[in-house]
Amino acid sequence: MAYRLLALNIDGVLLRSNARLSRQTKDAIEYVKNKGVYITLVTDRPFPAAKRVAKALKLDTCLITHDGAYLASELDEPIYERRIHEDKVFQIGEILENYSCHVRLLHERYGVGNKLKSKSQLMAKMTIGMGDPLFYPITFVDSICDYILDNPVSPPKIQVQFLDKDQQLEAIEEIEKQVSNINIIEGKQGRISIVPEGVSKVRGLQRLGRDLGIGLDQMVAIGSSEEDIDLITQVGLGVAMGNSPKAVQQQADWITRSNDMHGVAYMVREVFRKQLKIEK
Repeated sequence: MAYRLLALNIDGVLLRSNARLSRQTKDAIEYVKNKGVYITLVTDRPFPAAKRVAKALKLDTCLITHDGAYLASELDEPIYERRIHEDKVFQIGEILENYSCHVRLLHERYGVGNKLKSKSQLMAKMTIGMGDPLFYPITFVDSICDYILDNPVSPPKIQVQFLDKDQQLEAIEEIEKQVSNINIIEGKQGRISIVPEGVSKVRGLQRLGRDLGIGLDQMVAIGSSEEDIDLITQVGLGVAMGNSPKAVQQQADWITRSNDMHGVAYMVREVFRKQLKIEK
């Protein structure tokens, strides 16, 4: 089987624990590019944060961002976008303001977050993986609902961070009962993502594949979190990082080394070494 597309998550896959790209990873990406393989990033990050990583890897391909709600190679030219309607954003905001949580409306150009008093730990958690604010400006407001009344917004994604598990479960139940046509993705450490109904990383990859004429069976995908399980179980070769949870590794076709031990570079050498260059 000649694999024609390589899809990689960013956090826990491309980036090491220090949030940096290693030279070995950059060289591995260049090696796969020279084989004629299409490379994309599949991430929960907003587009500008993903684009910054892509530039560091010298990729100008279409990126699957916002958990699959926004696909583009350039900010102003998305090939696919799905948004949460501003009325539903307000409805979700009204529900979440009854809970102790940090909310971020993640537009493709900017973010809006609610201020929390004496929640330094929560703020630190929300900062991780959001990207440099110089490249992705974030405005903090006292009330998400008050902000939306004056500045209606339809973002591809809403991200919420809870510290209390019981509150998280209660909020999810209330949102699912009251708000239609959305999908809630539960992440680790109390984080949830809210995207339009039908949106997921693997569906974003399917959409990109249709445009390129590449089927899922001709793709390799590398993930590191439980949110990546659907992705790695539906492609031709699903790879789990060595630093991924056991539940992810059990679903993968292949397990590579950890992100701190150059797992992407190791996988590339083992999987693509004997593959001939794909002629366009």
